[in-house]
Amino acid sequence: MPQAVGTIETLGFPAVLAAADAMVKAGSVTLVYYGLAEKGNFIVSIRGRISEVNIAVAAGIQAAEKVYGGEVITHYIIPNPTENIETVMPINFSSKVEQFRML
Repeated sequence: MPQAVGTIETLGFPAVLAAADAMVKAGSVTLVYYGLAEKGNFIVSIRGRISEVNIAVAAGIQAAEKVYGGEVITHYIIPNPTENIETVMPINFSSKVEQFRML
């Protein structure tokens, strides 16, 4: 089944928290990565079917922008990332998130 990865980068923690919450509630997706990007920017990544990732990222952007002072720096969706991308980047389904994986 084709899987996509969607990522949102925000300014500040409250915005990324709102984005992550909205994304997992909006679509059948799995949160696979969260981290500090740089100087107060945070990043969150999800995986799932392409159609679900599109819906989830849109909901995440909307939720992040509603947070007081929330700002989406960038976002992107990669449909069907190649195997070598999954090997190098932290977007694979790790053992920590495998139990939450949406099929």
